Amino acid sequence: MNSWNTEAGIRSVDVGELRVSYVPDGVGRLRSRGWFPDVTDDDWARHPDVLDESAALVASMGGLLVEHGDRALLIDAGFGPEPQADDPANVHVGAITTGAFLDNLAELGRGPDRVEAVAYTHLHPDHVGWSDRFARHLVAAPEWDHRDGELDAIADRVETIGDGDEIFPGVRVLATPGHTPGHTAYVLESGGERLVALGDAFHSPVQIEHPEWRVALDGDQERAIGLRRRLVDELDDGRTRAFGIHFADVQFGRVRDGAWHPEH
Repeated sequence: MNSWNTEAGIRSVDVGELRVSYVPDGVGRLRSRGWFPDVTDDDWARHPDVLDESAALVASMGGLLVEHGDRALLIDAGFGPEPQADDPANVHVGAITTGAFLDNLAELGRGPDRVEAVAYTHLHPDHVGWSDRFARHLVAAPEWDHRDGELDAIADRVETIGDGDEIFPGVRVLATPGHTPGHTAYVLESGGERLVALGDAFHSPVQIEHPEWRVALDGDQERAIGLRRRLVDELDDGRTRAFGIHFADVQFGRVRDGAWHPEH
């Protein structure tokens, strides 16, 4: 096993005056042949490091804590306390084992009452699982308009946001539709440094080299491919770091020459 196919633990980086930390909730297994339906065994043979012993992609699940002094924002809120058993009939996702989110948030010195808002990349279940524990929720307007009941129970605590909005010191909304209609990345900038939280625009670091790989669960597959190509070009600027929430234990890194270079 290596860090490209193992579950991520707590990891923190500084972006200027911002402290940015991955908050683990747990891990899921994405079935590589089902998640990327057009990718062949020969393709995977060129990228063995990203697969575990069952030929699955190890998708870490959790959230990203952004701190500025005493203030704190979360980007996404994990899968939640209830694990998902492996179902062979599910061709996309295997077992999901989670439940550690609040404990890891506490280890970072925060409880839900010390987080001023949760900003969502999108409203799929593995990003909203602990939502009911928090007081304020930020969702891109197109994502909210296309929801399928997600967050309805706490709708009175939801505020909609738009492309370019600054939602926290140094944190701006970047509309990245494709995976979902209102999918959102977040751009963190402080002290001349820059980091992009990619959400599910990418599910695996291998997609940096292969943005053209079709993802079965992308809502608009062609739009998502075009977005990935654009993001790869934009990230390969020698300055910007990125965070891929599902990138096993290589979540923080840079794009150089069209490949992912993790920062351990």
